[in-house]
Amino acid sequence: MSEFVDFNNGVVTVTFEGTLTQAALLQAQQAVADIIRVEGKVRILVNAEKFEGWESGGAWDDFTFQEESDPFIEKLAIVGDERWENQVLIFAAKGLRRFPIEYFGTDEREMAYSWVRAAP
Repeated sequence: MSEFVDFNNGVVTVTFEGTLTQAALLQAQQAVADIIRVEGKVRILVNAEKFEGWESGGAWDDFTFQEESDPFIEKLAIVGDERWENQVLIFAAKGLRRFPIEYFGTDEREMAYSWVRAAP
């Protein structure tokens, strides 16, 4: 799994490729939390176009990042293969978090970026 975090124009872009490991998720969450500490409110675009699933086993039930960072997240857009949409939206807790979360297909990256930048 490789991951990359970038911040530009109020949007944090997190890129995940391959199989998501807990270590990669924690590293990305820490990078986003660091940006939030400096910037305050942010919007997040997750680029999961080359995502291949999750590492098996482990404890995926650590909600520390959500508890500490959710008040500072305005929107979350996720771009990925449509076969992962339902599982990723469950993982992202769409409908349980206080900000809008939308999933976009791999051919809708520009639409996702426009959506995440638009007013809530």
